[in-house]
Amino acid sequence: MRNKYLALLYARRAELESKLELHIARYCFGEGEIDDGTEAELRQRIMEISDEIAALESRA
Repeated sequence: MRNKYLALLYARRAELESKLELHIARYCFGEGEIDDGTEAELRQRIMEISDEIAALESRA
């Protein structure tokens, strides 16, 4: 069960990192002129998931 949850967390983090990369690329090419907080929100969520992964892995 724990391994499945960890795998889901890894997958979710990868998905969020991809979204962040896309958001940054759009901003760099002028398609995202307005900072709507998306980048900060994605970074925060990635950090939260990374912390949860670290906590689960430290219990192993």
